[in-house]
Amino acid sequence: MTVLEQGTITIHTENIFPIIKKSLYTDHEVFLRELVSNAVDAIAKLNMVSRSGEYSGDAGEPEISITLDKDNKTLSITDNGIGMTAEEVKKYINQVAFSSAEEFIEKYQANSDQSIIGHFGLGLYSSFMVARQVEIDTLSYKEGSQAVHWTCDGSPVFKLEDSGRIQRGTTITLTLMDEEIEYTEPSRIRQLIKTYCDFMPVPIKLDGEIINRQIAPWRESPNNLTQEDYLELYRYLYPFQEEPLLWVHLNTDYPFIVNGILYFPKLKPDVDVTQGNIKLFCNQVFVSDHCEDIIPKFLMPLRGVIDSTDIPLNISRSALQSNRTVRKIADYVAKKVADRLKELYRDNRKEYIRCWQDIGTFVKFGSLNDDKFKKQVEDILICRTTYTPESVNNEEKAVDVQVQTEGGDVWQDVASQTPENTDEKGRYYTTLSEYLERNKERHENRVFYCTDETTQATYIQLHTSQGLEVLFFDSFIDSHFISFLEQEHTDVKFARVDAELDDNLIAKDNSPEIVDPKTNKTRSEIIKDLFTAALNKPKLTIRTESLKSENTPPAMVLLPEFMRRLQDMTALMQQQKVEFPEEHILLINIAHPLIQNLVNLSQGAIIQEGGDSPSTELANMICHHVYDLALIAQKGFDAEGMKDFVERSNQVLTRLTTH
Repeated sequence: MTVLEQGTITIHTENIFPIIKKSLYTDHEVFLRELVSNAVDAIAKLNMVSRSGEYSGDAGEPEISITLDKDNKTLSITDNGIGMTAEEVKKYINQVAFSSAEEFIEKYQANSDQSIIGHFGLGLYSSFMVARQVEIDTLSYKEGSQAVHWTCDGSPVFKLEDSGRIQRGTTITLTLMDEEIEYTEPSRIRQLIKTYCDFMPVPIKLDGEIINRQIAPWRESPNNLTQEDYLELYRYLYPFQEEPLLWVHLNTDYPFIVNGILYFPKLKPDVDVTQGNIKLFCNQVFVSDHCEDIIPKFLMPLRGVIDSTDIPLNISRSALQSNRTVRKIADYVAKKVADRLKELYRDNRKEYIRCWQDIGTFVKFGSLNDDKFKKQVEDILICRTTYTPESVNNEEKAVDVQVQTEGGDVWQDVASQTPENTDEKGRYYTTLSEYLERNKERHENRVFYCTDETTQATYIQLHTSQGLEVLFFDSFIDSHFISFLEQEHTDVKFARVDAELDDNLIAKDNSPEIVDPKTNKTRSEIIKDLFTAALNKPKLTIRTESLKSENTPPAMVLLPEFMRRLQDMTALMQQQKVEFPEEHILLINIAHPLIQNLVNLSQGAIIQEGGDSPSTELANMICHHVYDLALIAQKGFDAEGMKDFVERSNQVLTRLTTH
């Protein structure tokens, strides 16, 4: 070979090669992404000069080929793109590319926490992270060009000489360092291509086999994609996951370029809404799994792809967050998500309700954290309710049929004969405005809600038996969300069903209570004194009321609303159940037969006419048992408490069966 030039690359950044080799990238593997990206660019440039008429030769089928030689510890990447002349090598490799590398290093050093997103743009010089020598063999598309060969051993010294290459294009050959020979393993290269280059629009071959998918569905028009296309991409990106609920296709080129597909997955109740699952691409090249600085945090539970060339990748995260274009992109993505939800709510309410059971937490979290998003979705925030419209026939059996909805909804079995605002189980869903309008005559601007359908079943039944509608706020985020709703609707009061009893639940008797001549006390006072003495809990407040519902238990535990909120907030912050406060209310239902009989027992009445003597001890035991039953639904018992409860229960049963 004829040596055309041998010289030294001008160094402006001290010790650039050691920085590249040892500490620049967290993962050395991205060198392959950089080199393949360069090869794709070279092929794209050839297509451009062919279309412009500057090149009239046969461009051939685009192709990138990777060759591995384990014996010689080499890895080669060959493209049939535009190629380079000797002058272009000196310009683009020794000057432009190196200057870009220097600029990159300066940014890296200015952000020593290695918080630069993606580490894009280092190009050829990323090879020195894994190679002790890099060679470029290239032939330009220009007629009469001489092929050239460039060599650099990782020092500032390079050699440029003639080459015998006869095929247009470029081959980059890396002689790998001993500790980097993993990159001569075909399985490792396949894995890296799948990670970073799978959707690049050029066939990438290894041992003659194409190893990348090439087609990026998110770059296609939504009109050209079928439902199965969307689902197939999701299954490929997130294998072994349940099918997504619905999806949003992002496709805009003004005032910025953004393409992508975002999926709503089925969310688990304990999902970490701050954990990112969206993949960031740039020109179909994978960049990062971390998009938390690019899109609103409440979108993190979504899955899918965002692809944009307008997102700056080589700036610090703090600079990225304040970047105007990035903020506009974030707003665009959030609006598209809101539009998709509103579309589904408008066009297929039943499907929206089905999805709400999984996406409700996400929508609430978005409303809490993004004012623009909140305004966009405030009319479609729904909640399960105990309300049953007169038109609903609860005995009617729903017939399951398969339906397909547009805009990215999976084929599902849904109840075809249940009302529009119900789920597949016939449970009704409502908006807050609908709830307030329905109940304005009974309890204007007051909302009754529950947080646990099981433990609060008695309280729910008490309310519904008197025609009071109860909303279900039972997700982990709802303690925050209720406070948020109160700030948005300052004239509305939210009351948990086990916090305080509404006047509609209490039987009012305007006639005065009869005073017992022996004790000079009313029945209510006798009951209160009986429980106070038996329980001996100074911090416990005992109230007596006559409740309307016949199915209400003899006693209920109440905790004021502000204490309920405090307890829920504390549990959420500590990520564990908190102790039930000692200061609470025991409400005794004096209309219940058990309580009336208990008074008779304490005053010496005969048990079931059996002739037994009355027992103050038994009355006290029953008081404890009534309190235990009221309390157990609220807090449960620790080991010692459960032991005492079982012992007292056995004692009560033993006494009641002894004559």
